[in-house]
Amino acid sequence: MTKIEQMAMEQRVYRAGRRPAEVEPAAGPLGDLRFRALLGPADWAALAPAIRRRFSKRLADRRTAVYAGEITDMRMTRIGWLLAQAARAVGAPLPLDRGTGLPATVTVTEDPASGGQFWTRIYGRRRGFPQVIHSSKRFRGPTGLEEYLGRGVGMALTLRAEGHALHFVSDHYFLALGGLRLRLPGWLSPGETTVSHIDRGDGTFTFQLELRHPLAGLLVRQCGRFRDIAFEGSVP
Repeated sequence: MTKIEQMAMEQRVYRAGRRPAEVEPAAGPLGDLRFRALLGPADWAALAPAIRRRFSKRLADRRTAVYAGEITDMRMTRIGWLLAQAARAVGAPLPLDRGTGLPATVTVTEDPASGGQFWTRIYGRRRGFPQVIHSSKRFRGPTGLEEYLGRGVGMALTLRAEGHALHFVSDHYFLALGGLRLRLPGWLSPGETTVSHIDRGDGTFTFQLELRHPLAGLLVRQCGRFRDIAFEGSVP
């Protein structure tokens, strides 16, 4: 069975709420196997248990995972700032405030249309309302995982495991218009985006975003320290 076929089977199990005998022992009663299938059993097993738990949460049945913390590091070059302003046209997926010590919250819920996940990030700002960033992770495409940012813009992602960190690395960017998907050429790309989930071993984790351009180098680097707040479902 290929990885895509395995993921398709696991997604059917996930969305139907079934837990066959061959799935239940590894996933648990509320387990989601899809990130593990993308990463592979050896790399998955090498991750810290806390990371495996967070990325195995089954978010169907109106369940929500909530993480709260603060921004601990923020670096942005002039080019990075200009890019962040331009990206407002597709939902402002890059941070707009350069401050640290600001509150931050991340919530993860199911995307009912695709069976993927909605990620909502709320970042406090020094002035004005907090910045709210929405994206949808969908288990499809040539790499098996894509993140839609807004206005049809998205990026295909690959997963990497290194030590106590799980990295989501952009493979390429694309524009989806109706049923048409256009892969953006490299010269139109803002650079390589890497989002890392780094376990700290004390019940907290670092959420790190980096955007690197092949010529201009590091454009944006944002780090936040978070802790698990809730994993609950609404009352039927």
